Amino acid sequence: MDFNDLYLNYKEKVNSLKLIASEHLLLACVASQQILHLHKGKSVKTYPMSSSKLAPSCIEGSLGTPWGLHQICEKIGEGAEVGTVFEGRVSIGKTAEQCSLEKRARNLITTRILRLSGLEEDVNKGGSKDTFKRYVYIHGTNHEEKIGKPASSGCLQMLNADIVELFNNIEIGAHLFISVPH
Repeated sequence: MDFNDLYLNYKEKVNSLKLIASEHLLLACVASQQILHLHKGKSVKTYPMSSSKLAPSCIEGSLGTPWGLHQICEKIGEGAEVGTVFEGRVSIGKTAEQCSLEKRARNLITTRILRLSGLEEDVNKGGSKDTFKRYVYIHGTNHEEKIGKPASSGCLQMLNADIVELFNNIEIGAHLFISVPH
């Protein structure tokens, strides 16, 4: 699916949910492992990303990337040093490079977090299908070499420099529409 089709799908979804399109919009395409940032319908920048290494899923415990319409509900990490590690959405006071080899082997949440909340009841909001309760984010990673191919445990991971740039240019309430292959 190309981004033009994805944008049309987003517009249809917003209309069907009787929502107002957000000024800033992120379109995430799992098939191409890319996020497109739009402002007032015009392309700003395309970023490489990594979605889940497992099948897409909206179900709690699946570790799959959820699909559909979301919004950014929280921005975490403003001003933190690039590479700062977050656990439970709180800085541990170290960058990934300062962590043990054992810890660095894991896929860490680094630099910035854009927390997501689903907007589609029974798809990605509510019950066992709730993106917010699943703690699904857009965030940086200590394994940047894997960006561009599925590598996460459900989140959308980005290069650390890219998540800083996006974090600085997106506001709370902006929509994210995630497309997955069916």
